[in-house]
Amino acid sequence: MKVITFPNITSISSVQHAVFSRHGGYSQDPYKSLNLSFGVGDENDLVLKNRRIVSSYFNTDMLVFVNQVHGNNVLTIDGVSLTGKKSAFVDAGTADALVTNIPGVCLVIQTADCQSVMMIDPQKNVIANAHVGWRGSVQNIIARTIGEMEERFDCRPSDLKVGIGPSLGPCCAEFVNYRLEIPKKFWRYKDDKHRFDFWTISTQQVADTGVLKENLFVSNVCTKCHTNRFFSYRAQQVTGRFASAIALRRNC
Repeated sequence: MKVITFPNITSISSVQHAVFSRHGGYSQDPYKSLNLSFGVGDENDLVLKNRRIVSSYFNTDMLVFVNQVHGNNVLTIDGVSLTGKKSAFVDAGTADALVTNIPGVCLVIQTADCQSVMMIDPQKNVIANAHVGWRGSVQNIIARTIGEMEERFDCRPSDLKVGIGPSLGPCCAEFVNYRLEIPKKFWRYKDDKHRFDFWTISTQQVADTGVLKENLFVSNVCTKCHTNRFFSYRAQQVTGRFASAIALRRNC
């Protein structure tokens, strides 16, 4: 099983994180093989086995998932929201970003072209994970997530470390109907073939919150160009979802 980690986050001893490839799981084609989603047509028992692989990697009994709907809702996972939750795989509700300060709680985002954006405040020991598709970019869920970290935990953007995972790159993010879908203020991020650079859009949105340039890492890996490594909805339509996950270590 191969994972990607972000160098600016790896150095933080209190945090464990990983972007999992599509390999190393139990699912069969077209979901082969480490598909984490129940919502794409895969066999539930195989998805459960795949989720246990991620759980084992993090050595935790609490993976938190959300019903991702390309919105801008941010959920803070605290002791109240976990009350009565005994399953190892918690469905926290409908949202597209998660924030917590509880050690051992692993925040999982599932993607197949959208960005996963992980955020860490090593001073306050607060983490976040956001699902950022083009609709999330338009709604600036990155700023909403960082705003939640500021409001709930008194985090400072200048203290944050941010990593952006593999996703649809400017080489492949073509939007033929962009005039109907994407606000005009974002058109400056497209080329003459109507391909948008959402990596740069996210980079700017992160910077606009006050995160320092040196504290941001962008994977710059296009999922559509690398279907041998990652699931891509644009390339394959019927496919799995790979996991990007982050947790605070216990006893740190």
